[in-house]
Amino acid sequence: MLNTETPASRHTQLDQYPTIEVVNVLVDDQFAAVEAVRAAAPAISAAVTAALPRIEAGGRILYVGAGTSGRLGMLDSVELYPTFSWPKERAIALLAGGQGAMFVAVEGAEDDVEQGARDVLATGVGPHDVVLLLAASGATPYVLGALRAARGAGALTVGFANNLQAPIVTEAELGITLDTGAEVVSGSTRLKAGTSQKIALNTFSTALMVRLNKVYGNLMVDLKATNAKLVLRAVSLTRFATGADETAARAVLEQCDFHVKVAIVALSKQIGVDAARALLDAAHGSVRHALT
Repeated sequence: MLNTETPASRHTQLDQYPTIEVVNVLVDDQFAAVEAVRAAAPAISAAVTAALPRIEAGGRILYVGAGTSGRLGMLDSVELYPTFSWPKERAIALLAGGQGAMFVAVEGAEDDVEQGARDVLATGVGPHDVVLLLAASGATPYVLGALRAARGAGALTVGFANNLQAPIVTEAELGITLDTGAEVVSGSTRLKAGTSQKIALNTFSTALMVRLNKVYGNLMVDLKATNAKLVLRAVSLTRFATGADETAARAVLEQCDFHVKVAIVALSKQIGVDAARALLDAAHGSVRHALT
Protein backbone atom coordinates (compact mmCIF):
# COMPACT_ATOMS: atom_id res chain seq x y z
CA MET A 1 0.00 0.00 0.00
CA LEU A 2 1.22 3.50 -0.86
CA ASN A 3 2.43 5.59 2.06
CA THR A 4 -0.14 8.24 1.23
CA GLU A 5 -2.92 5.62 1.42
CA THR A 6 -1.76 3.75 4.53
CA PRO A 7 -3.92 4.39 7.63
CA ALA A 8 -1.90 6.41 10.12
CA SER A 9 -0.99 4.57 13.32
CA ARG A 10 -1.53 7.72 15.38
CA HIS A 11 -4.87 9.35 16.16
CA THR A 12 -6.93 6.24 15.49
CA GLN A 13 -9.62 7.69 17.76
CA LEU A 14 -9.69 11.03 15.95
CA ASP A 15 -13.47 11.08 15.72
CA GLN A 16 -13.66 11.03 19.53
CA TYR A 17 -11.29 13.93 20.12
CA PRO A 18 -12.58 17.31 21.33
CA THR A 19 -12.81 19.75 18.42
CA ILE A 20 -9.83 21.82 19.55
CA GLU A 21 -7.71 18.68 19.63
CA VAL A 22 -8.87 17.66 16.14
CA VAL A 23 -7.87 21.09 14.89
CA ASN A 24 -4.48 20.98 16.64
CA VAL A 25 -3.71 17.52 15.25
CA LEU A 26 -4.53 18.60 11.70
CA VAL A 27 -2.46 21.77 11.99
CA ASP A 28 0.52 20.03 13.58
CA ASP A 29 0.58 17.37 10.89
CA GLN A 30 1.16 20.07 8.26
CA PHE A 31 4.70 20.57 9.54
CA ALA A 32 5.59 17.29 7.82
CA ALA A 33 4.81 18.99 4.50
CA VAL A 34 7.46 21.63 5.12
CA GLU A 35 9.98 18.96 6.15
CA ALA A 36 9.27 16.96 3.00
CA VAL A 37 9.87 19.95 0.74
CA ARG A 38 13.01 20.86 2.64
CA ALA A 39 14.36 17.35 2.05
CA ALA A 40 13.58 17.75 -1.66
CA ALA A 41 15.31 21.15 -1.95
CA PRO A 42 18.33 19.81 -3.91
CA ALA A 43 16.02 18.16 -6.45
CA ILE A 44 13.92 21.33 -6.79
CA SER A 45 17.10 23.38 -7.28
CA ALA A 46 18.26 20.98 -10.00
CA ALA A 47 14.88 21.33 -11.73
CA VAL A 48 15.12 25.14 -11.71
CA THR A 49 18.64 24.98 -13.16
CA ALA A 50 17.56 22.57 -15.90
CA ALA A 51 14.44 24.59 -16.73
CA LEU A 52 16.14 27.99 -16.99
CA PRO A 53 17.84 27.67 -20.41
CA ARG A 54 14.67 26.24 -21.98
CA ILE A 55 12.54 29.05 -20.61
CA GLU A 56 15.12 31.65 -21.66
CA ALA A 57 14.90 30.17 -25.16
CA GLY A 58 11.18 30.97 -25.24
CA GLY A 59 9.74 27.83 -23.68
CA ARG A 60 6.61 27.50 -21.61
CA ILE A 61 5.75 26.04 -18.22
CA LEU A 62 3.07 23.34 -18.45
CA TYR A 63 1.38 21.93 -15.36
CA VAL A 64 -0.38 18.55 -15.53
CA GLY A 65 -2.41 16.92 -12.77
CA ALA A 66 -5.72 15.51 -11.61
CA GLY A 67 -7.91 16.42 -8.64
CA THR A 68 -6.15 18.38 -5.91
CA SER A 69 -2.78 18.16 -7.65
CA GLY A 70 -4.20 19.50 -10.90
CA ARG A 71 -5.98 22.35 -9.14
CA LEU A 72 -2.76 23.33 -7.37
CA GLY A 73 -0.97 23.38 -10.72
CA MET A 74 -3.66 25.60 -12.18
CA LEU A 75 -3.41 27.94 -9.19
CA ASP A 76 0.35 28.32 -9.63
CA SER A 77 -0.02 28.93 -13.36
CA VAL A 78 -2.59 31.73 -13.08
CA GLU A 79 -0.67 33.57 -10.36
CA LEU A 80 2.47 34.02 -12.47
CA TYR A 81 0.95 36.79 -14.60
CA PRO A 82 -0.03 39.28 -11.85
CA THR A 83 3.02 38.43 -9.73
CA PHE A 84 5.75 38.46 -12.36
CA SER A 85 4.09 39.69 -15.60
CA TRP A 86 4.71 36.20 -16.95
CA PRO A 87 2.78 35.84 -20.25
CA LYS A 88 -0.42 33.89 -19.79
CA GLU A 89 0.25 31.85 -22.92
CA ARG A 90 3.53 30.65 -21.40
CA ALA A 91 1.95 29.12 -18.28
CA ILE A 92 -0.51 26.40 -19.23
CA ALA A 93 -2.35 24.15 -16.80
CA LEU A 94 -3.88 20.84 -17.87
CA LEU A 95 -6.39 19.29 -15.49
CA ALA A 96 -7.89 15.84 -15.94
CA GLY A 97 -11.51 16.38 -16.94
CA GLY A 98 -10.86 19.84 -18.36
CA GLN A 99 -11.05 23.27 -16.78
CA GLY A 100 -14.52 22.55 -15.41
CA ALA A 101 -12.91 19.99 -13.10
CA MET A 102 -11.41 22.93 -11.22
CA PHE A 103 -14.82 23.41 -9.60
CA VAL A 104 -16.64 20.08 -10.00
CA ALA A 105 -14.97 16.69 -9.68
CA VAL A 106 -15.01 14.73 -12.95
CA GLU A 107 -14.95 11.11 -11.84
CA GLY A 108 -12.83 8.75 -13.88
CA ALA A 109 -11.01 11.46 -15.85
CA GLU A 110 -7.76 10.76 -14.03
CA ASP A 111 -7.80 7.13 -15.24
CA ASP A 112 -7.50 8.03 -18.93
CA VAL A 113 -3.89 7.58 -20.07
CA GLU A 114 -4.66 8.42 -23.69
CA GLN A 115 -6.45 11.66 -22.81
CA GLY A 116 -3.42 12.83 -20.85
CA ALA A 117 -1.26 12.28 -23.91
CA ARG A 118 -3.78 13.97 -26.22
CA ASP A 119 -4.12 17.00 -23.98
CA VAL A 120 -0.40 17.67 -23.69
CA LEU A 121 0.20 17.11 -27.42
CA ALA A 122 -2.65 19.52 -28.22
CA THR A 123 -0.58 22.32 -26.64
CA GLY A 124 2.12 21.81 -29.27
CA VAL A 125 4.59 20.79 -26.56
CA GLY A 126 8.20 20.87 -27.73
CA PRO A 127 11.87 20.83 -26.72
CA HIS A 128 11.89 24.31 -25.11
CA ASP A 129 8.96 23.54 -22.82
CA VAL A 130 9.09 22.47 -19.17
CA VAL A 131 6.31 20.10 -18.13
CA LEU A 132 5.54 19.70 -14.41
CA LEU A 133 3.73 16.43 -13.66
CA LEU A 134 1.84 16.35 -10.34
CA ALA A 135 0.33 13.39 -8.51
CA ALA A 136 0.29 12.49 -4.82
CA SER A 137 0.22 8.77 -5.63
CA GLY A 138 2.78 9.23 -8.37
CA ALA A 139 0.91 6.83 -10.63
CA THR A 140 -2.15 8.72 -11.93
CA PRO A 141 -2.78 7.37 -15.46
CA TYR A 142 -3.77 10.74 -16.96
CA VAL A 143 -0.52 12.27 -15.72
CA LEU A 144 1.57 9.33 -16.86
CA GLY A 145 0.09 9.61 -20.34
CA ALA A 146 1.00 13.29 -20.45
CA LEU A 147 4.49 12.59 -19.14
CA ARG A 148 5.29 10.01 -21.79
CA ALA A 149 3.95 12.20 -24.59
CA ALA A 150 5.92 15.22 -23.32
CA ARG A 151 9.14 13.21 -23.13
CA GLY A 152 8.53 11.93 -26.64
CA ALA A 153 8.24 15.53 -27.82
CA GLY A 154 11.58 16.42 -26.24
CA ALA A 155 10.25 18.59 -23.39
CA LEU A 156 11.90 18.68 -19.99
CA THR A 157 9.70 16.66 -17.65
CA VAL A 158 9.71 17.18 -13.88
CA GLY A 159 7.67 14.76 -11.79
CA PHE A 160 6.31 15.61 -8.32
CA ALA A 161 4.94 12.75 -6.18
CA ASN A 162 4.42 11.93 -2.52
CA ASN A 163 5.49 8.28 -2.62
CA LEU A 164 8.97 6.82 -2.97
CA GLN A 165 9.91 5.31 -6.34
CA ALA A 166 6.64 6.45 -7.90
CA PRO A 167 6.40 6.03 -11.69
CA ILE A 168 5.96 9.77 -12.25
CA VAL A 169 9.24 10.38 -10.41
CA THR A 170 11.19 7.56 -12.03
CA GLU A 171 9.94 8.13 -15.58
CA ALA A 172 10.35 11.92 -15.61
CA GLU A 173 13.72 13.35 -16.59
CA LEU A 174 13.85 14.92 -13.13
CA GLY A 175 11.93 13.46 -10.19
CA ILE A 176 10.99 15.23 -6.96
CA THR A 177 9.69 13.09 -4.10
CA LEU A 178 7.77 14.87 -1.34
CA ASP A 179 7.66 12.08 1.24
CA THR A 180 4.83 13.23 3.50
CA GLY A 181 3.78 9.76 4.65
CA ALA A 182 0.35 8.75 5.90
CA GLU A 183 -2.38 11.36 6.32
CA VAL A 184 -4.22 11.96 9.59
CA VAL A 185 -7.42 11.22 7.70
CA SER A 186 -6.32 8.13 5.80
CA GLY A 187 -5.87 8.70 2.09
CA SER A 188 -6.95 12.35 2.11
CA THR A 189 -4.03 13.72 0.15
CA ARG A 190 -5.66 17.16 0.02
CA LEU A 191 -4.08 17.53 3.47
CA LYS A 192 -0.31 17.55 3.95
CA ALA A 193 0.48 15.93 0.58
CA GLY A 194 -1.37 18.80 -1.09
CA THR A 195 0.34 21.34 1.13
CA SER A 196 3.75 19.98 0.17
CA GLN A 197 2.89 20.25 -3.52
CA LYS A 198 1.74 23.85 -3.06
CA ILE A 199 5.01 24.74 -1.33
CA ALA A 200 7.10 22.92 -3.92
CA LEU A 201 5.35 24.62 -6.85
CA ASN A 202 5.62 28.06 -5.21
CA THR A 203 9.30 27.40 -4.60
CA PHE A 204 10.04 26.14 -8.11
CA SER A 205 8.22 28.89 -10.00
CA THR A 206 9.43 31.71 -7.75
CA ALA A 207 13.05 30.56 -7.86
CA LEU A 208 12.78 30.34 -11.65
CA MET A 209 11.41 33.90 -11.79
CA VAL A 210 14.28 35.10 -9.58
CA ARG A 211 16.74 33.60 -12.07
CA LEU A 212 14.80 35.32 -14.89
CA ASN A 213 15.44 38.74 -13.25
CA LYS A 214 11.85 39.23 -12.14
CA VAL A 215 13.10 40.14 -8.63
CA TYR A 216 15.48 42.90 -7.52
CA GLY A 217 16.94 42.17 -4.10
CA ASN A 218 13.86 40.58 -2.62
CA LEU A 219 11.45 43.01 -4.26
CA MET A 220 8.75 41.91 -6.71
CA VAL A 221 9.64 44.43 -9.41
CA ASP A 222 7.95 42.89 -12.45
CA LEU A 223 4.38 42.70 -11.17
CA LYS A 224 1.39 43.58 -13.35
CA ALA A 225 -0.56 46.40 -11.70
CA THR A 226 -4.00 45.13 -12.67
CA ASN A 227 -5.99 46.48 -9.70
CA ALA A 228 -5.91 49.23 -7.10
CA LYS A 229 -4.06 47.11 -4.55
CA LEU A 230 -1.30 46.29 -7.03
CA VAL A 231 -1.03 49.92 -8.13
CA LEU A 232 -0.37 50.88 -4.50
CA ARG A 233 2.13 48.02 -4.22
CA ALA A 234 3.95 49.27 -7.31
CA VAL A 235 4.24 52.73 -5.75
CA SER A 236 5.47 51.30 -2.44
CA LEU A 237 8.07 49.05 -4.10
CA THR A 238 9.37 51.91 -6.21
CA ARG A 239 9.67 54.19 -3.20
CA PHE A 240 11.41 51.50 -1.15
CA ALA A 241 13.95 50.77 -3.89
CA THR A 242 14.73 54.39 -4.76
CA GLY A 243 13.94 56.53 -1.74
CA ALA A 244 11.66 58.69 -3.87
CA ASP A 245 8.58 60.27 -2.36
CA GLU A 246 5.12 59.11 -3.37
CA THR A 247 4.51 61.96 -5.80
CA ALA A 248 7.75 61.37 -7.70
CA ALA A 249 7.34 57.61 -7.72
CA ARG A 250 3.76 57.76 -8.98
CA ALA A 251 4.63 60.33 -11.66
CA VAL A 252 7.30 58.10 -13.20
CA LEU A 253 5.18 54.97 -12.84
CA GLU A 254 2.36 56.65 -14.74
CA GLN A 255 4.79 57.25 -17.62
CA CYS A 256 5.73 53.55 -17.88
CA ASP A 257 2.40 51.82 -17.27
CA PHE A 258 3.34 51.17 -13.63
CA HIS A 259 6.27 48.96 -14.58
CA VAL A 260 8.28 48.99 -11.37
CA LYS A 261 11.55 47.90 -12.99
CA VAL A 262 11.51 50.82 -15.40
CA ALA A 263 10.58 53.31 -12.68
CA ILE A 264 13.39 52.16 -10.40
CA VAL A 265 16.03 52.57 -13.12
CA ALA A 266 14.61 55.90 -14.31
CA LEU A 267 14.47 57.40 -10.83
CA SER A 268 17.80 55.97 -9.67
CA LYS A 269 19.73 57.16 -12.71
CA GLN A 270 17.64 60.31 -13.27
CA ILE A 271 16.84 59.39 -16.86
CA GLY A 272 13.68 59.10 -18.93
CA VAL A 273 11.60 55.93 -19.04
CA ASP A 274 12.60 55.12 -22.63
CA ALA A 275 16.28 55.26 -21.69
CA ALA A 276 15.54 53.15 -18.62
CA ARG A 277 13.83 50.52 -20.79
CA ALA A 278 16.83 50.45 -23.10
CA LEU A 279 19.18 49.85 -20.18
CA LEU A 280 16.97 47.03 -18.91
CA ASP A 281 16.82 45.45 -22.35
CA ALA A 282 20.61 45.54 -22.58
CA ALA A 283 20.84 43.98 -19.11
CA HIS A 284 18.40 41.15 -19.97
CA GLY A 285 15.84 42.60 -17.60
CA SER A 286 18.14 42.77 -14.57
CA VAL A 287 17.56 45.93 -12.53
CA ARG A 288 20.86 45.40 -10.70
CA HIS A 289 22.87 45.19 -13.91
CA ALA A 290 21.00 48.10 -15.48
CA LEU A 291 21.92 50.28 -12.52
CA THR A 292 25.59 49.37 -12.68
